Amino acid sequence: MKTKILFLLTIFLLATCVPSKRFGKSSTRTDEFIGYATYYGPGFHGKKTASGEIFDMYKMTCAHRTLPFGTVLLVKNLSNNKKVKVRVNDRGPFVKGVILDLSYGAARKIGLTGKEKVKILILKRP
Repeated sequence: MKTKILFLLTIFLLATCVPSKRFGKSSTRTDEFIGYATYYGPGFHGKKTASGEIFDMYKMTCAHRTLPFGTVLLVKNLSNNKKVKVRVNDRGPFVKGVILDLSYGAARKIGLTGKEKVKILILKRP
């Protein structure tokens, strides 16, 4: 009986010494996305966003369905390689196949004129 308890205790101690992935470099979060982006502007200018901010179509902001408000992204237009840094302050887009809605100002900065393929890199999480 003593031997069984000692054996089980040893196994338990060894199992708890295995390093956890939680503290390693690997992460289950994806910090890079490729998909389609659109923009929004005049119809929403001056109105409240989902975060409570007033939408300014000329600021470098965007809408994403799930990323926390305040997340900073680097968005690259894959058709011309132009980049813009934006901050998530709204929810959306709610159009199938589109993963990001840029403000008019941000879209203009990267030459986005409609639905375009972009690469999104998370620079800073709140």
